[in-house]
Amino acid sequence: MKFGNIELRKEPLMLAPMEDVSDQVFRSLCKRFGADLLYTEFVSSDALIRSVEKTRAKLFFEEEERPVGIQLYGREVDALVEAAKIAEEAGPDFIDLNFGCPVKKIAMKGAGSGMLRDVPLLLEITEKVVKAVKLPVSVKTRLGWDEDSKIISTLAEQLQDVGIQALTIHGRTRSQMYTGEADWNLIGAVKNNPRMHIPIIGNGDVTSPEKARLYFDRYGVDGIMIGRGAIGRPWIFREIRHFLDTGELLPPPPIETHVDLVREQLRATIAWIGERRGILHSRRHLALTFKGLPRFRELKIQMLRSESQAEIEALLDRVAAEYAGFTAAAPHSSDEQ
Repeated sequence: MKFGNIELRKEPLMLAPMEDVSDQVFRSLCKRFGADLLYTEFVSSDALIRSVEKTRAKLFFEEEERPVGIQLYGREVDALVEAAKIAEEAGPDFIDLNFGCPVKKIAMKGAGSGMLRDVPLLLEITEKVVKAVKLPVSVKTRLGWDEDSKIISTLAEQLQDVGIQALTIHGRTRSQMYTGEADWNLIGAVKNNPRMHIPIIGNGDVTSPEKARLYFDRYGVDGIMIGRGAIGRPWIFREIRHFLDTGELLPPPPIETHVDLVREQLRATIAWIGERRGILHSRRHLALTFKGLPRFRELKIQMLRSESQAEIEALLDRVAAEYAGFTAAAPHSSDEQ
């Protein structure tokens, strides 16, 4: 797969841009396990052009993360154009525009998937961003706003016409949020449209190596993006890559691997943003990494209530001791973003 100057291996795997998840620490873990393409957390164009410190910090990435893209969202043409120029100065490999986030506080203000209700504005923003930067521009979006407005087939052609170089499609409408099954038939229809020549990346419900293989084979997508299926389970990229390459399933990792990764992630996050914020930031990963362990509820509650690194690390020691011999949690039921 290739777009712009970015060349990826056959059947590449991408880590989805997820707010409060796809930070530099988690991206680095996923890269280690085989993610081929990374995205930052999505970045507010309005906050970026106002130089909000927390937003500016989202532009940071390590060289070993490459290829990496900065994802922007907003609804004002001038703000997104200016934000794209600022993001370009940070030196990513590409700029991605978010027209798919379904979260109410974003979509109802007309940004994210809210742009699907104003296609002329969506296309104007895309075209002007493409012209404003030298980097390749990609888009991530959904099938449409709701069941009665699945516009992706037409929209994909329009986005290609205004200059994007890759398109990621989440196989749900905004109204579905993350419920129901992702519709990969429509993703496949876009990919197999003879008029389309840019790479099409599929997203939604990729939670196992078998599903990834099925989606590549059945729908012919150029790449697959994984979101919530990677939270607490960054080794999913290694599992899928091994299955794609060999047709064999890797054995699930032992609980010691879970504990070591959580400990590493916790320490790195605390070193990055401090103990208090680092603990709060890590709680989603703490909750999901050990999903599926029997009789784990009480330990989980203690972990999520812990307010010191020492306390969490002591609980991790308990997990390693009490669950020695257990293997990985069952796959997550759905895929975010």
